Amino acid sequence: MIFKVYYQELPEEVPVRERTDAMYVEAETEREVRTKLADKNVNIEYIQVLSEEHYEYEVQNDDFRVESY
Repeated sequence: MIFKVYYQELPEEVPVRERTDAMYVEAETEREVRTKLADKNVNIEYIQVLSEEHYEYEVQNDDFRVESY
């Protein structure tokens, strides 16, 4: 499955919409996503499973890239 992870670059920062970034991670569960990102030192705001339709929409974006860990 592909997960879309919304996060803040600075772990101690309070989430602010204007500074929220997103990345895409392939994993089987949300827990696995969190494990893979544990050493990245980011503040995870929300993890969303991408449906097939949502995935197809996201792939159209030039910046789309699935992170590999």
